[in-house]
Amino acid sequence: MYRDEHLQIDMSGQVEFDTRRLTLTRKEFELLAMLARNAGEIVPRDILLSTVWGYCEGTRTRTLDVHVRRLRRKLGGLGDTYIQTVFGVGYLFERYRAPRPLLTYSMPAFAATA
Repeated sequence: MYRDEHLQIDMSGQVEFDTRRLTLTRKEFELLAMLARNAGEIVPRDILLSTVWGYCEGTRTRTLDVHVRRLRRKLGGLGDTYIQTVFGVGYLFERYRAPRPLLTYSMPAFAATA
């Protein structure tokens, strides 16, 4: 379903992060899977709450935020990279992209003039 050099999510409910199997609750897995299936797209809070938890539109609860916080913690230092908050709207799953190496530039040596 989703795979990069750090994270692997499969449809059987298994998630591995840096070759370590993560233990997720059913709701954590459903939330992560839904976000990953919609990678690169903002998924609104109401859609997540209705799809994963079955809540009616307009339900006010912190359940989603608590589950996102737990997922981020389990994903370690990349948790905020994978799951981004779009304030007032919902959440966005961003595919991992390895950082580009910085280009080094050396200044040419100038001869001293008298």
